[in-house]
Amino acid sequence: MRKQQGFTLIELMIVVAIIGILASVSIPIYSDYSSRSKASAAIAEMAGIKTAVGMCMVEAGAISECKNGAYGIPDTFETSNVPSGYSVKAGKIEATTSATDSSGTPLMLALESTKDSGSSMVIWKLSGTICDADRGIRPGTGGCVVATKP
Repeated sequence: MRKQQGFTLIELMIVVAIIGILASVSIPIYSDYSSRSKASAAIAEMAGIKTAVGMCMVEAGAISECKNGAYGIPDTFETSNVPSGYSVKAGKIEATTSATDSSGTPLMLALESTKDSGSSMVIWKLSGTICDADRGIRPGTGGCVVATKP
């Protein structure tokens, strides 16, 4: 009588099937998580630009004067999470992020500033395709406004 050594073919096939099932579930979840983290990082990296726009609002006295290259707002700004640069027009910051939707299209962010009446606070409203429940910032959190259809 011979003692069995190693694994049978069916045992190896079962292990490969289990690994395939786990991979098919975990890869899309990881992809969504990775995109959400890039979206959050892009917003965090825009903090310096938000500060510069806020200072512009104070120095210029008019939000319409706040644009790239004016009042300390940098002409260009690129990071790994904001690879295509950004633009500032009348205090509104717009940028393309490295976060993507499920089809691979980059998510856009728009930060709109308003000055709180009666104080010196600047309130930021986040909008754009970055307000994506699955792969970006969930609407209603992080300053994302819930999109309303006309």
